[in-house]
Amino acid sequence: MAATGGLMFGYDVGISGGVTSMTTSWAKFFPTVLKKKNEDKESNYCKYDNQGLQLFTSSLYLAGLTATFFASYTTRRLGRRLTMLIAGVFFIVGVIFNGAAQNLAMLIVGRILLGCGVGFANQAVPLFLSEIAPTRIRGGLNILFQLNVTIGILFANLVNYGTSKITPVGWRLSLSLAGIPAVLLTLGALFVTDTPNSLIERGRLDEGKAVLKKIRGTDNVEPEFNEIVEASRIAHEVKHPFRNLLQRRNRPQLVIAVLLQIFQQFTGINAIMFYAPVLFNTLGFKNDASLYSAVITGAVNVLSTLVSVYSVDRVGRRMLLLEAGVQMFLSQVAIAVVLGIKVTDHSDDLGHGWAIMVVVMVCTFVSSFAWSWGPLGWLIPSETFPLETRSAGQSVTVCVNLLFTFVIAQAFLSMLCHLKYAIFVFFSAWVLVMSVFVLFFLPETKNIPIEEMTERVWKQHWFWKRYMEDDNHHIVNGKINNGASV
Repeated sequence: MAATGGLMFGYDVGISGGVTSMTTSWAKFFPTVLKKKNEDKESNYCKYDNQGLQLFTSSLYLAGLTATFFASYTTRRLGRRLTMLIAGVFFIVGVIFNGAAQNLAMLIVGRILLGCGVGFANQAVPLFLSEIAPTRIRGGLNILFQLNVTIGILFANLVNYGTSKITPVGWRLSLSLAGIPAVLLTLGALFVTDTPNSLIERGRLDEGKAVLKKIRGTDNVEPEFNEIVEASRIAHEVKHPFRNLLQRRNRPQLVIAVLLQIFQQFTGINAIMFYAPVLFNTLGFKNDASLYSAVITGAVNVLSTLVSVYSVDRVGRRMLLLEAGVQMFLSQVAIAVVLGIKVTDHSDDLGHGWAIMVVVMVCTFVSSFAWSWGPLGWLIPSETFPLETRSAGQSVTVCVNLLFTFVIAQAFLSMLCHLKYAIFVFFSAWVLVMSVFVLFFLPETKNIPIEEMTERVWKQHWFWKRYMEDDNHHIVNGKINNGASV
């Protein structure tokens, strides 16, 4: 139920690309784009370079970014469940605004409300999932969030394909259908229980223990219960979680969480997902074809995320990231080469064979992203922070992610216009950088209980252990023995 928050996020990302390539919505909201397209003397790479069009997409992320900080407070004080409920309400109101939009302002207000929903949902859901999941399948369960993001995107692509046939009101329908995941999330939040960690953190110990018994399916929860109580006691001594994040011993988690988010955006994935229809139009597929190909990439995305649900707790996090790095690098270089040779400013006839090759390469890229940077960018931060900074840490994570999503969303169409095919070279260089980072600086976290990360991950790592030296008061009597059997 919780992961429907992901469905909502995915639907919003996927829908904006299609809605912005439906000409009926242009006449109403983006007349200049329509004029440009009809005059048709624009360079192929530039016909969509319009700030209003980019603002429609990006306003969502700016709002989400701001909302995240409020969400951090509610996640801590009111619990994970209530935060998800708030997100659901934001989504429902935002959908109403969007579906009924009379002008660009209403449209953007709707997007902003949806953005607030995204901020609250992305804050609460990954934490909720990481805390409620048993250690051995934590990775897989958490990736359900990302899986739902990809299902949302695919669903949005299908809806766009369907509604583009229904002229004047097609886009209204596209935007209104977001009501379905919104209602699901709100209902879900009403029925689930809060996580034991959250209940205990707010001092409701007995409820916490009851929930723990319920979700673990056993009465013998003492060791885990005590671990959470201890972690929560330490968390309570912290008055300013954000200031605490900056302490030396939290440096490794913070640096990794922030870098993972930046890297995740600089793989170029959002650029490809947002603008898949627009991108394929530029490459000279006609309107229908481009929605088709967006649907194909969406499906690849969903299937590959399933791969990671299966393998993340088996082969581990590092392995997936490194393998995908190679695959992403090669496919982007290939795309750049084909576009460089074939698509000039004004002739965009790719020819059948080349067109198929670009789609295949885009799919190769999307699939490797979907089993690595996509889900793991959310999973790793949510499982590495200690309880006392977890909520603040997740806040920073979501914030950095949305910030860079915003930057890329605002800049992409203009970059495409100026860099042309070299934009893929730009992204592939980043892929190289991030793979090197993973190789040397990212420790493996599979199958390690959340509350034992410090001992068993950070203190063992060649580089990060120097940040952990001064940190003796964190070892709680006999706590490390729990890990002895591994």
